[in-house]
Amino acid sequence: MPKRLLSGVIVAAHSKTIVVEVTRRVRHKLYKKIIKRTKKYHAHDDNSQHKIGEKVTIQESKPISKIKKWIIYDSKLEEGK
Repeated sequence: MPKRLLSGVIVAAHSKTIVVEVTRRVRHKLYKKIIKRTKKYHAHDDNSQHKIGEKVTIQESKPISKIKKWIIYDSKLEEGK
C-alpha cells in the first residue's frame, strides 16, 4: 500500500518537530455546499531546517513518537532515483 502524501503550511516549529496544518475541501452532506476542514499533523524534521509559514509536503511513516507519524517528503530525493 502506498504511503499517503499531504500538503500544508507549517504553523509551529520545535526542535526536530513541525506542526503542519492541512486544509481540505469537502461537500456538506445536507446543504451540498463546499466547506473547508483543517487538521494539524505533527511531522519529524530531522535537521530543523523548515520555518513557520513554509508550504511543505509530508509523508506517512512508521511511528516516531507518541504523536509523530509523519515525515517531511522531499521530492528532490525521489527525482534522483
